[in-house]
Amino acid sequence: MPVPGGYSIKTYRYLRMAMIAMIVLLGASLVIEWAKTDPHCLQNSISAYYYTPVRAIFVGSLITIGVCMVVLKGNTEPEDILLNVAGILAPGVALVPTPGRGTCHSVPVDLGDAAANVSNNMLALFIIAVPCLVVAAIFIIRDRIQHPNQWTWMYVVGLAVSALIFGGGLVWFFADREGFIDNAHYAAAITMFLCIIAVVLLNAEQFRRKQRKHAVPHSPANRYSVIALLMVVAPLVMVGWKALFGWQHAVLWIEGTLILLFAAFWVSQTQELWNDGIRQELPRSQATPSPLRSSSVE
Repeated sequence: MPVPGGYSIKTYRYLRMAMIAMIVLLGASLVIEWAKTDPHCLQNSISAYYYTPVRAIFVGSLITIGVCMVVLKGNTEPEDILLNVAGILAPGVALVPTPGRGTCHSVPVDLGDAAANVSNNMLALFIIAVPCLVVAAIFIIRDRIQHPNQWTWMYVVGLAVSALIFGGGLVWFFADREGFIDNAHYAAAITMFLCIIAVVLLNAEQFRRKQRKHAVPHSPANRYSVIALLMVVAPLVMVGWKALFGWQHAVLWIEGTLILLFAAFWVSQTQELWNDGIRQELPRSQATPSPLRSSSVE
C-alpha cells in the first residue's frame, strides 16, 4: 500500500500541471481569436482581450492560476508570501477589465454594464476573503500551539500582507468606485508580475546554493537565473523601445513575454521538485523534512 506522502506529492504535481494547462488554455484561446482577425490586428494588451470572445477563458484561467498559487506552498516563507500575493491579485486582474476596449475583435461582444459586473464580482471576492483570512489565522494559532519549534513569525507577516491587500482593496472599492474600476486592473497586474519576478529571483539564489552544496562537476547553468535575467531585461528593453520609437503593442508583448517566461519557470521548477515538492537542501528544509517528500514514481 502506498505511503500517505505519495498521495500528497501526487496532488502537488496535479496542481502544478493545472497551472501549466491554464496558461496553455489562455494561449490557445488568444491564438484562435487572433486567427479570426486580420494578422496585423492585435489588441494593445492581453488584458484587452477581455472585450473579445476570449473573455471567459481569460477570466477563468486567471482565477484558477490565482487559486493554485495561493494553495501551493513555496520553498521558503518569503517565496510562499509572494506566491500568495500574486495569487490573491490574479482574480482582480481578471475581474476588473482594462478601460481600453481596443478595436481588434473577431465579432462584437456585448458586455452589458461593465461597472455593474465589477461591482458584483469584486464584492463577492471581498466577501469570501473574510472567512479565508479567519481560517488562515486559526491555522497559524493552531500551529503556534502544536508545533512551537517549527513556527515562525513569517506566518503572521504573510497573513498581515494578505489582510492588507484585501483591506486596502475594500476601502478603495467603497471610497472611490470609479477610480477602482479605472485603475485597479493596472495596480493588481503590475504588482502580480513583480511578485512573480521576485519568486524567480529567489529560486535562482536557492538553486545556486543547491549547485554549490552538491558541487556537481559540469553542472548545468542556473536555469532560474537565465529566466530571471530575461524577466528583468526584456520588459526594460521593450519599454525603452516604446519610449524611443513608439510601439502600440508594447504592453501586449511585455505581458506575453512575462507569461511565457513564467510558464518556463514553472515547468522547470515542477521538473526539479517532481519527487520532493519542496527543496530539501535549504536550511529550513533540512531541519524540518518536507511532508511532501516521496520516493514514489508515477
